[in-house]
Amino acid sequence: MGDTPADRLAGRRLYLCTPDRPDLEDFVEACLRGGVDMVQLRDKMLEARPLIARAELAMGCCATHGVPFIVNDRPDVAVAVGADGVHVGQDDLPPGTAREILGEGKIVGLSTHTPAELLASTAEPVDYISAGPVAPTPTKPGRAGTGAGYVTEAAERAGRPVFVTGGVRPGSVPDLVAAGARRFVVVRYLTESSEPEAAARALSVAIDEALRSV
Repeated sequence: MGDTPADRLAGRRLYLCTPDRPDLEDFVEACLRGGVDMVQLRDKMLEARPLIARAELAMGCCATHGVPFIVNDRPDVAVAVGADGVHVGQDDLPPGTAREILGEGKIVGLSTHTPAELLASTAEPVDYISAGPVAPTPTKPGRAGTGAGYVTEAAERAGRPVFVTGGVRPGSVPDLVAAGARRFVVVRYLTESSEPEAAARALSVAIDEALRSV
């Protein structure tokens, strides 16, 4: 990886977002072997010290594979473990504050769900955005799906890398690519798989094949 956030994000297309789990280290390692090329640890329950310990495990796997490691919502934890950056949501710490804590050399990502949030993100000091969820998902209870139209709008107007979220699986990838998606966040397709390495590989192949058609 290069030294800037843009360098670290270049070419990344399969972004795992996972909660903590008993087999975290083995799970992340399996996903990386299967083709995941960016990882976020998202756990809203753990306090800082246990979260730091779990983040260190996941980050160790990522470092071995040369893959960026992101902490959700906790720039303090990101600093403590030396993570590549932090991802914040619309109700989390403001991106500007996260940037002040992390500095210019780290990645800051921001979730967006609506055209208004997309427009506001263009003025924020963030290196990428996520767009979605395209379809309703249990990981975001109560949030309606944005539909593929929002993917197209985000791809055209964000002015920075866009990772699409919500229902990403091999069968959904071609339609998402047709809508403008080039980078994907995946949660349940991997976290619920009994064979995460094989699942990651299937998703990676589907993305490669779909991108070759554009």
